[in-house]
Amino acid sequence: MWGGGVINAVGAGVLALALSACVTPAPPQSAPVSRPTVGTPPPTPAQTGPVARSEASQEMVRYYAKVQADLLRNELLRTDGGGTDTPFGARQLAANFDAIALNDEYTDVGGQYVARTTRSTLHRWTVPVRLGLEFGPSVPTAQRSKDQATLAALATQLGQATGHPISISARPNFHVLVLNEDERRTAGPRLEQLIPGLPVAAIRSVENMPSSAYCLVIASDPADDGAYRSAVAVIRGEHPDLMRASCFHEEIAQGLGLANDSPQARPSIFNDDEEFALLTRHDELLLRILYDDRLSVGMQPDTARAIATRIADELMGESS
Repeated sequence: MWGGGVINAVGAGVLALALSACVTPAPPQSAPVSRPTVGTPPPTPAQTGPVARSEASQEMVRYYAKVQADLLRNELLRTDGGGTDTPFGARQLAANFDAIALNDEYTDVGGQYVARTTRSTLHRWTVPVRLGLEFGPSVPTAQRSKDQATLAALATQLGQATGHPISISARPNFHVLVLNEDERRTAGPRLEQLIPGLPVAAIRSVENMPSSAYCLVIASDPADDGAYRSAVAVIRGEHPDLMRASCFHEEIAQGLGLANDSPQARPSIFNDDEEFALLTRHDELLLRILYDDRLSVGMQPDTARAIATRIADELMGESS
């Protein structure tokens, strides 16, 4: 999804912030939080959690339903993982790994994260990843059950792809927050609890996330050595099911170390074109390369690329 990438900033540690979004159709202009208007029907119980959605949140539900419908109408958000129409070889896989894992898309400029691709050392987790799911109070109960199932299946998939310990835990170090509009705009204190010392620019990226941005992830490298030790993904609760699942897949995978997007990556979710909604075989191979023992955190990009190229050859059966 558009904007997916990792922002590095030095403060409490290196932070990786990945934004995922779409540029079309244009977002609504009436996104600010507003009081319900006279005559607005209350949400039905099926649409609410312990707390009812605000009118602003209900507006975003309608907007993102239209976005998903438009994408599907254009045969995007594929869930087949790629096929005969999306061939790729070892050379392409290695080039995509270089573009996605060894570059950052965002950087801190004057206290604000801006899109600026820069080379990066290799980042990944060296401790077991413990995923935890947290919902805003207005996220509907039925939706919570779907998201819990999505995360459980994804944890298994990512663990198999990486060979790294990834599980669901009551003591998470990778927090996944599903928040509706009003909850996200006031999430700063909770973010500071989850990642102490989080820079103000990162908090603003969450609270001021434009309607064109679907979700984001912040990953912390406190020792500035390439090793992630905590992360927070923020996913809009207003998304319909497929878009929400897509955010789970992309943001958690990017929080594992696939920091950037590339227009050349196909079949892949790490591409702005919205063709694929869920992790593809190509993307699983990128994760396998990233967590191969021959690579290490903090490795310089040129060194990592040479090793990744050999691994890609092996994975695709093209080694000599």
